Amino acid sequence: MSAPQTFATHRRFEPLQHFILIPIFLVTAGVTAWHLIKYPSLHAAWVMVLAFAVLALAVQVRLYAIKVQDRLIRLEERLRLASLLPEDLKARIPELTVKQLVGLRFAADAEVAERMREALQENLSGEAIKKRIRTWRPDEFRV
Repeated sequence: MSAPQTFATHRRFEPLQHFILIPIFLVTAGVTAWHLIKYPSLHAAWVMVLAFAVLALAVQVRLYAIKVQDRLIRLEERLRLASLLPEDLKARIPELTVKQLVGLRFAADAEVAERMREALQENLSGEAIKKRIRTWRPDEFRV
């Protein structure tokens, strides 16, 4: 069993994406650009274009996954907040930004109302919300 998740340990790296694919694609793009400069030709230019296209594709796939995850978090947290908050705060759920909802998802049920009040009153970022959480609610299903 792993250690409990905290603000300091909640970031997640996807080993295949972050440590293998992206570095390989970055090196390949750099090498093909160097090759084009050193040995200019239509073929070398096309290989460089393809290398950068594959790098862009890998980045785009990651960004799409994060965007879908944020949409899901937005829905999940709005439902959670609607079931936990007092009436005065329920009406203010639409005022929360996606980043604030992402930050609030780590707050335990008992303190989520307090964190939401602070977020709205002080216009806190998602990171600022996470730093104020006393009882961390881990999220192990992130992309």
